[in-house]
Amino acid sequence: MTQQWQEWTRWTTRILGGGALLAAATVCSMALEPSALKSTATPPLAGEAAPDFELAAHAGSQEGQVKLSESLKKGPVVLLVLRGYPGYQCPLCTRQVGSFLAKADRFRQLGATVLFVYPGPSGQLDQRAGEFLKGIELPAPFTLLLDPDYQFTNAYGLRWNAPRETAYPATFVIAADGKVSYALVSKTHGGRSDVDAVLKALATR
Repeated sequence: MTQQWQEWTRWTTRILGGGALLAAATVCSMALEPSALKSTATPPLAGEAAPDFELAAHAGSQEGQVKLSESLKKGPVVLLVLRGYPGYQCPLCTRQVGSFLAKADRFRQLGATVLFVYPGPSGQLDQRAGEFLKGIELPAPFTLLLDPDYQFTNAYGLRWNAPRETAYPATFVIAADGKVSYALVSKTHGGRSDVDAVLKALATR
C-alpha cells in the first residue's frame, strides 16, 4: 500500500466505518481489474442454438440492419468473425475473406448468407471497415457487419482480451433452424476455417 492509500484508509474508517470501507474497496478493485468485467459467455458449439443478434452493416454493404433470425428465414448462415482493426488491418483476415469471395457462386448455389463481423471501438469503426474493404465490392450473398464496442464479440464469448487484440477469429455455420452445424474458434491469428471445409459443412447439413 502507498502512504496515500493508507491515509485514505484511516480517514475513511474513522468517518464511514469498516463496512463502507469494504464496499469502497470492492468498487475500486472492480474498476482496476478489467477481468472483473469480462463476459462469461462461451462460443456456441456444434449442435447448440446460435444466439440471435442484430448488427448494422457497413455503409458500403447492401443491407442496413441485419438480424440473424431474419437472415435464417432465407436459409443457412455462415458467420465469419474477423479481428477488425487492432492497430492495423489484419492480413490473415484479408486473405481469408478473399478465399470466401472467390467461392461466391458456390455459396449462392447452396442458398447461404455469409456475414463477416468486423469488431472494434465504435469511434472509427465504419471508417476502418471501409479501409478493410478498399477496392472490394461485396457481391451477394456477402455482407460486412459492424460490431461496435464488442457487443456481439462479448455475447458470443469471442473477446480476445489482450493488448492489440480484439476478437478470436471464428467461423460458424448455422442451419436454418438456428442450430450450429460447424464451429471453429482460433485462439491464435492463424488456425482459421478453410473455405472448402465450410462449403462441405453447408452441403452436408
